[in-house]
This record gives sequence, structure tokens and C-alpha cells, in this order.
Amino acid sequence: MALEIVWSKRASLKFDKIITYLIEEWGEKSAKQFIGKVFNFLEILSEFPEIGSVENKEKNIRGFTVVKQVNLYYRIKNDKIILILFFDNRQNPKKKKL
Repeated sequence: MALEIVWSKRASLKFDKIITYLIEEWGEKSAKQFIGKVFNFLEILSEFPEIGSVENKEKNIRGFTVVKQVNLYYRIKNDKIILILFFDNRQNPKKKKL
């Protein structure tokens, strides 16, 4: 049974920022490729929610590298997967507040 994917406001904002950056710096084709990879991954994630590695056991947060520059952090709660954050791995890791 596939779980429902719920986007947090923070995840949605970071995703939009990444898309804007990709369009401005690398063009629309790169942005579309990234969007495709994210949504393909979300389909797999909804079927196999424990695919990501445990990042914070106390908060039940898991993470997965969507592309080498971007990790996605999420939480499984009841019958939903809550997307918490898209994090650009080129940033200072201290900025990653889960």
C-alpha cells in the first residue's frame, strides 16, 4: 500500500528555491530533469518508505540523496510521509536543521 506524500511548507519553499537556481544557472532542461528525478523518487518512496537512511532516530527522520547535490529529509507518520527539507549538500552542514 502506497503512503500519501505530504509536503511541509519548508520543503516546498526549498524545492522552489532549488528549481529557481537551476533555471537561472543551468537552464530549464536541467530543472526539468531534477523535477523528474524528485517525482520519480517520491513514487518509489511512497511504496518503500524506509528506503532512506536514519538521520535522527529520536525524531524519526530519514534522508536520501536525490542527486549528489541534494538530499531529501522526511518523516514517516502513521500512513503519511512528510517531506521536511530539501538540502543542498554544498552548503555548510550546520545550516541543516532537522
